[in-house]
Amino acid sequence: MRFTKMHGLGNDYIYVNLFEEKIEDPSGISKFVSDRHFGIGGDGLVLIMPSENADCRMRMFNADGSEGEMCGNAIRCIGKYLYDNKMTDKKVLRIETLAGVKEIELFVKKGKVEMVRVDMGAPVVKSKEIPVRSDLEQFIAQPVRLKGVVRSFTAVSMGNPHAVTYVEDVDNFPVEIEGPLMENNSLFPNRVNTEFAQVIDRNTIKMRVWERGSGETLACGTGACAVLVSSVLNRLSERKAQIILKGGSLEIEWSERDEHVYMTGPAVKVFDGEIELLREVGYGKDQ
Repeated sequence: MRFTKMHGLGNDYIYVNLFEEKIEDPSGISKFVSDRHFGIGGDGLVLIMPSENADCRMRMFNADGSEGEMCGNAIRCIGKYLYDNKMTDKKVLRIETLAGVKEIELFVKKGKVEMVRVDMGAPVVKSKEIPVRSDLEQFIAQPVRLKGVVRSFTAVSMGNPHAVTYVEDVDNFPVEIEGPLMENNSLFPNRVNTEFAQVIDRNTIKMRVWERGSGETLACGTGACAVLVSSVLNRLSERKAQIILKGGSLEIEWSERDEHVYMTGPAVKVFDGEIELLREVGYGKDQ
């Protein structure tokens, strides 16, 4: 299987071009290639596929093989892949995802895409649509007990579900302990991505993220968007802010004009390669 490894702020995935390749069992492949010892190493697998109503279709699988609805870092990398590999000459593209069709704008320097702006669409804040098991119409600053510790969480969907809480020292916060507790909390029937945020000022927020199915990652684009939306709902920030993640920064804006969230950030290619998909090393189906 030919692949390209790419990352957005260190949130790294294995990209496979299904305009040229054919694969079966993407869930099994994702678990194998994501392994940083026996596979390639990454936060998951992203498939670049033909689409009937957009420039291409994106499917993304987490490191545990589960399929996610949307990934903000991955969709930026797909734009770079399509343009840099001359699969398109357009600088505005439409990408089909499980969370709907997203429009992205490419910023090119010396013939290569360096930055991408993504129209992430309008956030979902109604509990039943996120979904959250709650009788409240919106789940904003609500207490959640995590093994004896009670924290205030705000739930937002950016095509996939997020729960955001605010801490005083995010760099030293035990994300690896509280992240999985929230991911598997019974409040969220589809599990949840969890963001731990520290407000620096009204235009700057630091965050760390525990992604469902992958654990802590260096960055999460949809998570950064959820943090900004949550911060606006909790009156902690302006509608445009720099979100600082472990892998770098994203510019996030929740537009008053159309209520869409816009994310701008880099996309980086690491390398191309080929890998054998062998049953003996953990891949579940013969090819």
